Amino acid sequence: MENNTELTAKISKLLEDVRPYLQRDGGDIELIEIKDDFTVVVNLLGACGTCPTSIVTLKAGVEKYLQDKIPEIKEVVNATELYF
Repeated sequence: MENNTELTAKISKLLEDVRPYLQRDGGDIELIEIKDDFTVVVNLLGACGTCPTSIVTLKAGVEKYLQDKIPEIKEVVNATELYF
């Protein structure tokens, strides 16, 4: 697998691909970190941060898309699940 800088750039680019869909519903997403076990930590913003179905968006949308493009990704989690 590529180094962390390359991986971060690749994931950031992929998040740019999904961002318009989130923004259409008043939300957004930002990359927080990539853990050593290839867990991607993001922050769901705006409407996505408070939406009761945001976990579905995160897992069935963002996570699936990232894993399709980068199979090494273990999972995508919202920062609030880890830090708050």
